[in-house]
Amino acid sequence: MKRGLADKASDILVRLGAAGLVLMTAVISWQVFGRFILEASPSWSEQTAMLLMIWYVFLAAAAGVWERFHIRIELLERSLSPQGMKRLRIGIHLLIAVFGLIFLIYGAMLAWEVRVHVIPSLGISRLFAYLPIPFAGLLMALFSLARIRVRLREGDS
Repeated sequence: MKRGLADKASDILVRLGAAGLVLMTAVISWQVFGRFILEASPSWSEQTAMLLMIWYVFLAAAAGVWERFHIRIELLERSLSPQGMKRLRIGIHLLIAVFGLIFLIYGAMLAWEVRVHVIPSLGISRLFAYLPIPFAGLLMALFSLARIRVRLREGDS
């Protein structure tokens, strides 16, 4: 089976998300070690862990649109005809694309507004904490549109 661009992009997002989770676990482990063994918690660990979590959650959420591991209720889908199920899934992806565009637009506005604020313990712009919102929104919209394209190409069965 030939893997497309969306498959490859999703794989990269999942791997980056997993790496972020592992890195966050290491940072929190260092914080616990510092607090209870060294009796001196690193000042940067909490904000670093939070920043990593924001990034890996949004990256994984974007990948979930393509991989279809987002939350859904299959009871309604199973009660529909194949054509009805196809229409429902297209409608759902249209809705996800709209939300992705909302994340893109308003997330970019939010990131721009906080760009001058600094995360004190890290010394970097708060922009880096909000940048994954528009990035993931763009990817969610693109993945949803790609899923719609896949559904339209499917047969009625």
